[in-house]
Amino acid sequence: MAVANSLFPPTTLKRALQRFGFVQADPIRAPARAQDLILRHRVKNYRAGDLDRKYASLDVHEDFFINYGFVTREVQALMHPRSNSRVPAEDVTRTWPKARRKKAHDLLAFVRERGVVHPREVDQHFAHGSVRNYWGGSSNATTQLLDAMHYRGLLRVVRREAGIRLYSAHEHDAGPMDPAERKARVDQLVDVAVRIYAPLPALSLSYVVRRVRYGVPQWEREIPAALSRAKERLSQARVNGIDWYWPSEWKVPGDDPGDSVRLLAPFDPVVWDRRRFEMLWGWEYRFEAYTPAAKRVRGYYALPLLWRDRVIGWGNLSVSDGELMPDIGFVGSPPRDRAFKRELESELDGIRVFLGLS
Repeated sequence: MAVANSLFPPTTLKRALQRFGFVQADPIRAPARAQDLILRHRVKNYRAGDLDRKYASLDVHEDFFINYGFVTREVQALMHPRSNSRVPAEDVTRTWPKARRKKAHDLLAFVRERGVVHPREVDQHFAHGSVRNYWGGSSNATTQLLDAMHYRGLLRVVRREAGIRLYSAHEHDAGPMDPAERKARVDQLVDVAVRIYAPLPALSLSYVVRRVRYGVPQWEREIPAALSRAKERLSQARVNGIDWYWPSEWKVPGDDPGDSVRLLAPFDPVVWDRRRFEMLWGWEYRFEAYTPAAKRVRGYYALPLLWRDRVIGWGNLSVSDGELMPDIGFVGSPPRDRAFKRELESELDGIRVFLGLS
């Protein structure tokens, strides 16, 4: 169920995004960014960077859901404005210090006047200086303010240039929101998250649902009740003493997963839940890009290797002089049948095409 319902037959980019509702993003390229590695398995003829190239025509938005990534317009509309009621957009900053709120209002007016702005253009106009960022380094104060305004829904990312986000104003309707609508929105967002990562053991379901609070911090108190409602409407079964949950419309797949090798992104929905990963495949997988090199077990950006419906190893991929350099590892002994060797070569060839290598 974990593999078959997530790795659906490849379709168009727009349909794949609509089916998921959210795709997690990560800037590391090893050999490509996580969002591209995730989509290549679900989109016909997908090439690295297609999401960026087609972003403006897809009606998707960079935003924070349970993590940072790309959400459809429908999902984004459920989360915004990030306020306890439908209020004029500027009012989502009302808890900020007066000086910062004034800067935000001035910056928003500037963006509305210009239409689309580059952070460098904003900084040149306002020259807000530098501040200490979360990691302890020096960051441009304007960039931090743009990030904060983007999170609160005052701005949207129009596109990127050389990896830099360009912004425009993001307008919202004002008006009252009653408790029933708020409850319905939270339930819909929970269902989006569950569809991406199910089937989920009970502890993982709680974890995923709790992360919805990052998408709707204004409704954090609603999350415990939303979890209880989710458990009532989802299909469930107890296996070896553990309760599992999945969408009621899902069909149980057949017994034959077919011969297929896939190298998955570290954040692919199939492997995203590390607790479930260990339950299903019996070994520990960790993302080690931020682990000191001497302490890494699998590698800097090890991609889980899926053979049929089991994750049996990992691959580290790099490109040198236009050639793909694969380094494949296994938890146990590698499969010895010809089908695995054939499918592994096919997957590596697919990655070469995906990366645009000769």
